[in-house]
Amino acid sequence: MKNIALVGCGLVGGSWALVFSRAGFDVTLYDPSPTAVQTALDVARNAAETLARQDLLHAERVEDVLARLRPAPSLAEAVRNADYIQESAPERLAVKQEVYRDLAVAAGPDAVIASSTSGLPASAFTAGIPGRARCVVAHPINPPHLIPLVEIIPAPWTDPSVVARTHALMQAVGQVPIQLSREIPGFVVNRLQSAVLAEGFRLVEDGICSPDDVDAAMSDGLGLRWFFMGPFETIDLNAQGGIADYCRKLGPMYYDLARQQADPRPWSEALVARVEAARRGRTPAADLDARKAWRDRCLARLVRTKREIVQDQE
Repeated sequence: MKNIALVGCGLVGGSWALVFSRAGFDVTLYDPSPTAVQTALDVARNAAETLARQDLLHAERVEDVLARLRPAPSLAEAVRNADYIQESAPERLAVKQEVYRDLAVAAGPDAVIASSTSGLPASAFTAGIPGRARCVVAHPINPPHLIPLVEIIPAPWTDPSVVARTHALMQAVGQVPIQLSREIPGFVVNRLQSAVLAEGFRLVEDGICSPDDVDAAMSDGLGLRWFFMGPFETIDLNAQGGIADYCRKLGPMYYDLARQQADPRPWSEALVARVEAARRGRTPAADLDARKAWRDRCLARLVRTKREIVQDQE
């Protein structure tokens, strides 16, 4: 696959544009809103300049990376020669259904059509279109130019070769694909995040600790381990006899905890307001954009550090 088309721009589209262009691919961008296309180009430029300073632009020059990005005047023009299409339209079912009806007609018969959707299954917006076997979900973790994980989720009718091609492309552009066997609500990352958030809100609601304490438990506790190894490897290394020994010793405790946590609760307005007040005490609303920029600078440094950690392991 040589030619990439991005359909639906803005922040996610701009980040995807940088992922593909810094890997040497020509990228065509289309959005019905010219403002969204310009936002994507601005995101790509600003991020490329930041990554270049961090030595994370794959040894490419900023000008060369940006030169591979070309806005298209129409959807048909954007996807005419595309081998791979990354759709990042708004997360509304009716919108995606309309986009995919148009893509089914405009895209070449062999083009892979992948969605950035963070929760909608591909079966919900590809069921009635011709060529639906070439559709798949490739869900990034935002922003994908800094966080490499991509979840690949087939619809029931997705051709296995489409999954394989998408997986190979993501590896080729430096992402880290994980492959789900079937559609499931929330995919993997949001299901894991959902479990953490549910318990975090529960601890605050029950008066056990503050929102700041929950954040500290992750950022200065579990997060330090989970930054470079997953939860299964963590427990594998936390018992003398490995994961089987850990589960033998602590499995009953975790089972009891799971039973206590098996009471899903809605996040009430009062609870959300309490957490919101705690967060605004830390970061005023006027400072959120600056804080996001700080987050992205930190992520870039962490990516570089993790690369060094992985190289040291090898």
